[in-house]
Amino acid sequence: MTTSDQQAQVDIVLECTQLEKTYAQGPQKVQVLRDLNLRVYAGEQIAIVGSSGSGKTTLLNLLGGLDLPTSGSVKVAGKDLATVSEVERGQLRNRYLGFVYQFHHLLGEFSALENVSMPLLIRGESIAAAKSASQHMLEKVGLKERVEHKPSELSGGERQRVAIARALVTQPRCVLLDEPTGNLDRSTALEIQALMADLNNTLQTSFVVVTHSEELAGAMSRQLTIRDGCLVE
Repeated sequence: MTTSDQQAQVDIVLECTQLEKTYAQGPQKVQVLRDLNLRVYAGEQIAIVGSSGSGKTTLLNLLGGLDLPTSGSVKVAGKDLATVSEVERGQLRNRYLGFVYQFHHLLGEFSALENVSMPLLIRGESIAAAKSASQHMLEKVGLKERVEHKPSELSGGERQRVAIARALVTQPRCVLLDEPTGNLDRSTALEIQALMADLNNTLQTSFVVVTHSEELAGAMSRQLTIRDGCLVE
């Protein structure tokens, strides 16, 4: 392997090869994804678009190891998510990936700081270390004055910023986002879009975003469309 080949391999943060996903609906089988290939490189911002039901969220769940493919492979840190144990798969998710959804999924009884600390506590970090890292990340997303507020005391845009801080606090190599601005007004959506660009630039985190927003998709460095179960550039 040449030096350039080795460097390219190092720069691949997430990869899927010949990915297929088929669901059984009664006696029938419905193939959602077929022979799908994707490489995500360090610092890349990728938008995945497509019509409703085209398989965008299914793909995101497979890339994140939340579901397993019918055939093909998804590799994180060079490890095939389908061949490792469930415990190791969870560890790989916690170490290398972050997740942001259309609905923030914050825990209502906990403060912003406590919500962001959760992934680090799950990893086994001390409470002091987790809170220190979470404080820093909340400041980075512009919520320095809101760390002790609970989700019910935050606006929709602020809750989504907390969700992004939670996804980034573990310093993942790649963050997977499913319609992150889908429930936000245009002004707040643009703020989240600008925040993602800034974090991508300063942290070199890769983003893979499933979205219906043409504005958000247009701001990414690559735009891919799912069509007939395959990715089209």
